Amino acid sequence: MKYICSLLITTLFTVNVFAQTLASDTIPLTINEQNTIFVKAVFNQKDTFNLNFDTGTTELILTNNILKNRLKGTTKLYDTFYNLEIGNRHYHTKVYDAELTGHGTDGRFGWDLFKDKVVELNYDKGLMVVHERMPGQVINDNTYTRLAINYFDNVFTVQSSMIQNGVTSKDSFLFDTGYQRTAMLDNDLLQKAVFPVETMKEIKRVVMKGAKGNEVPVITSNLEKLMIGDYVLQDVPVQQITGSKPMRGRDIHILGNEVLKRFNTFLDFTNKVIYMKPNKLYDVEYVEKKKV
Repeated sequence: MKYICSLLITTLFTVNVFAQTLASDTIPLTINEQNTIFVKAVFNQKDTFNLNFDTGTTELILTNNILKNRLKGTTKLYDTFYNLEIGNRHYHTKVYDAELTGHGTDGRFGWDLFKDKVVELNYDKGLMVVHERMPGQVINDNTYTRLAINYFDNVFTVQSSMIQNGVTSKDSFLFDTGYQRTAMLDNDLLQKAVFPVETMKEIKRVVMKGAKGNEVPVITSNLEKLMIGDYVLQDVPVQQITGSKPMRGRDIHILGNEVLKRFNTFLDFTNKVIYMKPNKLYDVEYVEKKKV
């Protein structure tokens, strides 16, 4: 009898631990007017910050202002691992510094914290959910379009297409929730594709600030169509850098969060696939086209 009870208790304990392991972690997700998405996180069990989830970076980055003026403890950069609590889970990450980060945030954390997980970004409900595996109902829902993940240099790209004046160009785009605008186009790739940039109506010219506070001249022009998997966005104001490349030493376009926020998304880092379908933000007006 004792053996049976012991076996029963052990079985129940095992099932309970297994269930906890597979439980999804649901975290409130905020998106502001600048298209920055962020969650609350606790750093080093002492400091609570608003941190941007930036798929275009890795590990944890805190602004110089935070590092100099707001930390409750001493932090060593670049080579020491610290605890970062997001939701109910604890992650271990090195810390890096930057002059700037997304509007309204204290820093940003990268996709690699979840490299063996599935991350859901649900803009309709304002939630970020970390899953152990892809939910079956998503896999079987054909309203989701699928994009293959291609990893390189600790970040990842997807294939997307641009259409202008009857010309279609399919190429790699960095999937970057940390970039606040629609898409940043690489001039070298545009030239190689003989893409009719000259037919894109110019909207404006500005000087943007890079992560290190550097000035970046940018032209914003109207792109007729941008394809994200099976979905087509019309008349998208896209950016072209005139003085440097979007990623140093790389020929690559960038997909930013003003486009990505229009889709509820599942990032399956284990199986290297992204599931996306339109949400309530799909038809909202682009920032560069808002009437003053």
